[in-house]
Amino acid sequence: MRPLYDALNDVLGAEHTQRLIERETIEIAPLAYMRGRTLDDAFVILDEAQNTTQAQMKMFLTRLGFNSKMVITGDRTQIDLPKGVESGLLTAERVLENIQGIAFVYLEESDVVRHPLVAKIIEAYQNA
Repeated sequence: MRPLYDALNDVLGAEHTQRLIERETIEIAPLAYMRGRTLDDAFVILDEAQNTTQAQMKMFLTRLGFNSKMVITGDRTQIDLPKGVESGLLTAERVLENIQGIAFVYLEESDVVRHPLVAKIIEAYQNA
C-alpha cells in the first residue's frame, strides 16, 4: 500500500493526508475488508485490479452503493496470478463492456508520467 500513501502525500501533503485518514474522510482498506459492506456516498478506487480473481472483482463491484462512483485501475500486462487463474479485471472487461453507465478507458505509452525512458521501455517490450 506504500505507493498509494506516497501518491496521496505527493498530492495532498503528508500532514493533510494524515488528518483526512484520521477523520475517516479517506479510508485505505485491503480488498478482503470489503465483503459485506455497502459503500454509499463514496468515491472508491480499486488499484492493481489485474491481480484480482473473478470472485474478488464481482464482490468488489457489488459493494457499489447509492451516490457512489468506482474507479478500477489495472495493467493487463502485469498480471501476477497463478497460471490458469483468469484476472477479474479481464473478466470484468468482457462481461460488463455493454452495460450502460460503465466505461473503460485505456492508456498508452504516451500517458506514462514517469521517466521518459519508461514509455520507450514499454513500447520495446510490446514489440518484442
